Amino acid sequence: MTVTLHVCITCRAGQTLGEGETTPGKRLHGAILEAGVPEGVNVVPVECLSACSQGCSVALSAPGRWSYVYGRLSDANAQDVVAGAAAYAAAPDGLVPWRSRPEIFRKQSLARIPPIAVVPEAAE
Repeated sequence: MTVTLHVCITCRAGQTLGEGETTPGKRLHGAILEAGVPEGVNVVPVECLSACSQGCSVALSAPGRWSYVYGRLSDANAQDVVAGAAAYAAAPDGLVPWRSRPEIFRKQSLARIPPIAVVPEAAE
């Protein structure tokens, strides 16, 4: 099953940017792609994850799994983000043991969201 790594590309990480300057979020997205996306992970740039006060942010999700939002990231963290995404992809329920997570995923988690329950449709 493919998991999705959403990367906020509009994040300014509290910086004032000049005309045409690349946002820190776009730099993080590019660094993740350069680091090499693990098998089973789909990287998707998004306009906003609403974690603006927390610097650059990413979210990991997949159907039937816990989802996570991580913040206070930069392009320097790309290798750790890729490692964390690979560990998440390998965990059937999205719950990666705490000690198996990269340090930034242990210390910079902003939210953990339970899987969405699938409700069977009512019989007609």
